[in-house]
Amino acid sequence: MSLLKQILFPLGLGVLSITANTAPLNILFIVSEDNGPEIGCYGTPIDTPHLDQLAKEGTLFRNAYAPQAGCSQSRAAFLTGLYPHQNGQIGLATWKYAMYSDKTKNVVKTLKQEGYQTGIIGKLHINPGNAFPFDFKAIPKANFNRRGMSAYTEHAKRFFGESKKSFYLQVNFPDAHRPFIRQIDNLPAKPLTGKDVDAIPYMGINHPELRQQTADYYNCMMRLDTHIGQLLRALEDSDREKDTVVVYIGDHGADLLRGKRTSYEGGVKIPMIIRWPGAKKGQRRKELVSTLDLYPTFCEIAGTQIPPALVGRSLKSIVHGETPKWREYLFTEFHVHSNHNPWPQRTVRDARYKLIHNPLSGETNPGYAFTMGKKFFATSEAELLAAANEQVRAAYLLMKEPPLYELYDLQSDPFEFKNLADNPVHAMTRAQLIQALMLWQKDTEDPLKHPKLAHKLFNMIRDAGTAKRKALDYKAFMKIR
Repeated sequence: MSLLKQILFPLGLGVLSITANTAPLNILFIVSEDNGPEIGCYGTPIDTPHLDQLAKEGTLFRNAYAPQAGCSQSRAAFLTGLYPHQNGQIGLATWKYAMYSDKTKNVVKTLKQEGYQTGIIGKLHINPGNAFPFDFKAIPKANFNRRGMSAYTEHAKRFFGESKKSFYLQVNFPDAHRPFIRQIDNLPAKPLTGKDVDAIPYMGINHPELRQQTADYYNCMMRLDTHIGQLLRALEDSDREKDTVVVYIGDHGADLLRGKRTSYEGGVKIPMIIRWPGAKKGQRRKELVSTLDLYPTFCEIAGTQIPPALVGRSLKSIVHGETPKWREYLFTEFHVHSNHNPWPQRTVRDARYKLIHNPLSGETNPGYAFTMGKKFFATSEAELLAAANEQVRAAYLLMKEPPLYELYDLQSDPFEFKNLADNPVHAMTRAQLIQALMLWQKDTEDPLKHPKLAHKLFNMIRDAGTAKRKALDYKAFMKIR
């Protein structure tokens, strides 16, 4: 057992688990794109009746996280059960970033070995794709224009009907990725406008353009809820609902200010709901959980041994209403998305406080200008910031030129606007979180535990350039580090 697991899980719980289930449950794994927990059941004032009902019938995780706020990085992480720096998928597949090897263990290989029929509907977005040998594939494109959305459910119906044994079906919906399309096929039936909502709170700026973008993001979420409802109805009609575990997550936060491509809560905090036949209903659990916990959970559903290299832990006991000794700290990271925005970061949080480590302190974060630019917002940065209060303006300046450490009290400051890292009152908390982060970096063999390598990675990505979609060779970087 690793040193970190000995500390966090002294009894060894969750490291190896074998169940005696002779008829493994099915798994329907639903993944939406570029959205945090902006759903009715999480407190957002929008209509999402199907996801709300799923939460009533299962377990809602209030503190669920993706390891990195990027599409390929998040997806590779939950399918391999490894952090991006461990599996190699540190940036977008469309920019030719890739895992180290197609031999890496993953959910699909493991469940196929256990006799599961495996399928995927929607994009995979990981390199190399042949590392994931799904039996059934449909709609492999990103489909950001949301064409023919009814096809997702039609393909699922076909899969449910043709699967004669236990199945794993992953359905990847394109909402709520940009563009934030207000209405498609009359969905939602009553679209929101900027006059109906305030801007999403973690942006801290209630400018009219941000209110309209928030409204259209919410419209995407309401449309997503309808499609998930149709999918769940198809599962019910197939007569396989009673023996199917349904898992729903968003892959990472919304593509808004202080969301996607950052390590702030708006980027890495996600919705996670699990409905498990026979498990406790209506739970709202506060444990710190990660999508890295899903691979071990799927192994336990299948009744197979959990690969010892996995860093997560099965969620089965929580879903069934137990209160196991759980992790004290949760970690996330960032490397790069497209080559426009390299910015290595590492974060750790406990039940209350969160520390962000910026090893490139002293540099200007290129991701700031990328997100604040005309690609996403017609309003100038100056005008947007003029609509903010002094504390929020300071937080944006800090995001542009980050200090070595950021420390936030998520209880009193959930949107991370007040950096406490240099406050002597919080010196002990800062030291404890730094120590936990260093231990995690050592235990997971994180190359960026050495600051010089963070600078080297940053410079190599910048040198790769943005004129063409060309990735830094991270595998080579790991060899020469």
